[in-house]
Amino acid sequence: MFNYNSPMLREDALKGKTIVITGGGTGLGKAMGVYFLKLGANLVITSRKLDVLQKTAGEMEEKTGGKVLAVACDVREADQVENVLTKTLEKFGSVDVLLNNAAGNFISPTERLSANAFSSIIDIVLKGTVNCTLAFGKHWIKEKQAATVLNIVTTYAFTGSAYVVPSACAKGGVLALTRSLAVEWGKYNIRTNAIAPGPFPTKGAWERLLPGDLAKKFDFKNRVPLKRVGEHQELANLAAFLVSDFSGYINGEVITIDGGEWLQGAGQMNGLEAIPSEMWDMLEQMTRSAKGS
Repeated sequence: MFNYNSPMLREDALKGKTIVITGGGTGLGKAMGVYFLKLGANLVITSRKLDVLQKTAGEMEEKTGGKVLAVACDVREADQVENVLTKTLEKFGSVDVLLNNAAGNFISPTERLSANAFSSIIDIVLKGTVNCTLAFGKHWIKEKQAATVLNIVTTYAFTGSAYVVPSACAKGGVLALTRSLAVEWGKYNIRTNAIAPGPFPTKGAWERLLPGDLAKKFDFKNRVPLKRVGEHQELANLAAFLVSDFSGYINGEVITIDGGEWLQGAGQMNGLEAIPSEMWDMLEQMTRSAKGS
């Protein structure tokens, strides 16, 4: 049986590249960062909690032998984003990739949300991505340097979704930013792409969204045609490919990696998979009888 945790690229695929990951201290950001290091990249990780970042940076360096810089940053604050850029250049001399991964989310009926609650998600996800992209993009354009922006969105960025409306609005904006800048900044040799992940379990995020027994009751595997959730390495493989030179002609794309989840939810009759074989036999007999009458 295939091992979905298998690395995809050769070990030197990102050698010499410096990559900045927002929200890189935990979860999927951490998983992608570890793989980037294994492929030879230098890494900068940011989040608001410096103690978490420093612990993660130490673990990453010990595990991979790579170089990791931890910089505290609230992506909602443009001056803090500029500080990340400055510290990155001081440490590594240049920067090649920005991976906008920082996010926030909560599940709630929209009518229960305050304006501030709604804005907090917009500010982190959309405004934060804009702040980072502008800071790094302006630097690259000034330096006439080829570079890559990779944004982590979600499938409901293009389908919409109830009960996560602030996140859907923010991620939809990030997707529009991705496609727009791919055209506008292509002339500067700056590629802009996005990944829309489906269910990839991360302990912190899933526990916050679905506390207690809710996670067991709302089993994501049942929503995925492949009947499993994603492995972190699978996402890391895709991200590494999209920030590598191997994907040099991919620009303005959003690549979905969800096992077919959003398509299963999109088809009008897809829920009929719940019908057992015996009932299909009965329905078939009924159809034949109707045709014969």
